[in-house]
Parts: sequence; C-alpha cells; structure tokens
Amino acid sequence: MSNARDLASATSALPAVTQRAHKLAPCFKALADENRLALILLLAERPHSVRELTEATGMRQTLVSHHLTPLREQGLIVAQPKGRSNIYSLCCDALEGPLRELAALLLTDRDAEGNWLT
Repeated sequence: MSNARDLASATSALPAVTQRAHKLAPCFKALADENRLALILLLAERPHSVRELTEATGMRQTLVSHHLTPLREQGLIVAQPKGRSNIYSLCCDALEGPLRELAALLLTDRDAEGNWLT
C-alpha cells in the first residue's frame, strides 16, 4: 500500500474535528509568523505590490517575497500580474472583514488574569 493511501486511510479514521484541524494546521502555520501577519494585515486593507509591502513594513524585498510564498501556497493570497510586477491581495473579499475583526479583538487589552477588556 502506498504512503498516500495509508495517510488517506489514517486521516479518514480520525474524528471529524481532528480532520478539520489537520486540514487547517498548514494555514495557521503560515500565519504563525509576525512578518506574515503584518503582510496579511496590510493586504486586508487593500492590494499591494511587493515594493509597497517593503516600504510599509521596512523588510527587505527578498524577505517580503520569502514570506509571501507560504501565504500564496496556502491560498490565503493571490498575485495578479501588473506590468513587470505582481499585485498581491487576499484570496477573497470575504476574508478581509473577519481578519480585521480578529486582529482588533486580539489586540484588545486584557486584565491581569488575561481576560479580555471590552
């Protein structure tokens, strides 16, 4: 039996919530980086070129490109050619609002016990 078939068989035997977590883990792993989160937050505002992302973050162009790759591979962002460069945007408009809301929630102050202050 092939490794792919073994993996598919093992995955199908997992509880539904574990299967969903297994599918979501690579996406969250791609987001689990401060630089990538900065890029995602900028792209939640509007599409940007690599040059614009470089200027907005202070990262080198090669580092911005490096961090865009896993975001693109996970389908979180898309690139549209424009002249000799690409314009990056979130994969879909439906992702913009929830990302902004989640960021706002997570940036809300917490009390000494770690509870959200509203």
